[in-house]
Amino acid sequence: MSAIDLGPASFDSLAGFEADDALAAFQTFRVTARAILENAAPLRAALPSAEGLHEAARAALAQEPSDAAAARRFFTTHFHPFTIGRGFLTGYYEPCVRGSLAPTADFTAPILARPDDLVSFAAGEGPEEFDPALAGAQHLSDGGLAPYPDRAAIEAASANPLLWLADPVEVFLIQVQGSARVELNDGRLVRLVYDGRNGHPYTSIGRILIESGEIPEAEMSLARLKAWLRANGLEPGERARELMRRNRSYIFFRVEEVFAPGAGPIGGAGVPLTPLRSIAVDRTLWSYGLPFWISADLPWRGDSPEPFGRMMIAQDTGSAILGAARADLYFGGGDAAGTRAGAIRHPADFTVLLPRDAAR
Repeated sequence: MSAIDLGPASFDSLAGFEADDALAAFQTFRVTARAILENAAPLRAALPSAEGLHEAARAALAQEPSDAAAARRFFTTHFHPFTIGRGFLTGYYEPCVRGSLAPTADFTAPILARPDDLVSFAAGEGPEEFDPALAGAQHLSDGGLAPYPDRAAIEAASANPLLWLADPVEVFLIQVQGSARVELNDGRLVRLVYDGRNGHPYTSIGRILIESGEIPEAEMSLARLKAWLRANGLEPGERARELMRRNRSYIFFRVEEVFAPGAGPIGGAGVPLTPLRSIAVDRTLWSYGLPFWISADLPWRGDSPEPFGRMMIAQDTGSAILGAARADLYFGGGDAAGTRAGAIRHPADFTVLLPRDAAR
């Protein structure tokens, strides 16, 4: 964390801090606090948490604040704010789609399980001859390692399908979001949970469409992206499919067949996410469980931007979330959440709350 340029701040300097629902933030923090103290394995490893964060976690589990004021005192007692600076926000959500356990005329695009030959590691920690941007490899029969096949090759093989969705657009966007709820044609509801990726760097196809002039930046949204893809050919060799294949990264999933319908998806920290309280951060720079104060003007409740000032808890990560002042806001599940999340591409001011011992 020493490489990040931080500036000392005060809680009084955080506009809206006194008005925020600190109790909701505390309850979200508590979810990760339990995982920290139980040394629960995350889905995607992040920077190890400092002892001060462990102390704050123990304190959180030892108390039950009855109101926002008491919860606010918890944060001001155990943390100190530091400004990170101006950064960038996006939003994400959990798609809710229909699917089938077997291919049918309506469900033709497979979601794939993690292959047995996939080896995962942090970028730059692979074999010396690998591109340092790679974060995965294929374990060969002779015991060696090779870069894992890219999206196009994995799609061509389509090995180990878990279930089938309506089209490649749904598969691609679920991979970008990192989870989904799927209503099967027998009425059961299952959840797709992240289970690794092939290790190739993430490429934003939305950014490609903006830079090529296909979609003006001011008009880019999740709905606009979906419409463009479905209008430009989804078969191999057609424009939309080949554009998606320019993102060589490929995400694999596992299925959870039993879960509480109201519970959020499992984030990189291995805990359920909370709408508008959980964020994805750069896991190489930040620890899971750290609180952040994020201030911005966002269209977070409707089509028009309005002030957003909230305590958010780092509980997730993503291949496209790179840098200290960069976060993805989790909006919840379903189409309405997707509409709001897809409209977020905005600058924001970032403040991190570090444990008091780390702030000395």
